[in-house]
Amino acid sequence: MMRAWILPMLLVASGSVVAAVRLLEGSPGTAVVLLTVFLVLGGLYSPLIFPRPVGAKEAERRSAVDGRPVVYWRPGCRYCMRLRLRLGRGARRLYWVDIWRDPEGAAAVRAVNDGNETVPTVVVAGRAHTNPDPAWVRQQVSPSA
Repeated sequence: MMRAWILPMLLVASGSVVAAVRLLEGSPGTAVVLLTVFLVLGGLYSPLIFPRPVGAKEAERRSAVDGRPVVYWRPGCRYCMRLRLRLGRGARRLYWVDIWRDPEGAAAVRAVNDGNETVPTVVVAGRAHTNPDPAWVRQQVSPSA
């Protein structure tokens, strides 16, 4: 759980130091802008932008019932973030499994990716797709799909 927060905390700490230096140099406007940028980056790389994760077994069970895709992801993954942001509010219709929190989820990802924990891995109708196009994933959760 803690390693998911290492990068966001480093970004916020670095931004604070850079902003403090700029403030001491007499550039309060630059300090505010830089601190804001680092805070936004910290937020983007945190687990906060993702829907609440569920366990792999629970996600698989729910997916079998309603047919919604399961997304295996990990915090700090830029491809996972790209998928999440491109899905917009539709991301809440998928089941998200954080492989850093769930060893069974990590094992499921390794099983379909030649032993690698390559994410995002999206499972649709029992078939795994590694780093799929977000537009394709959006089609899988659209009401007409």
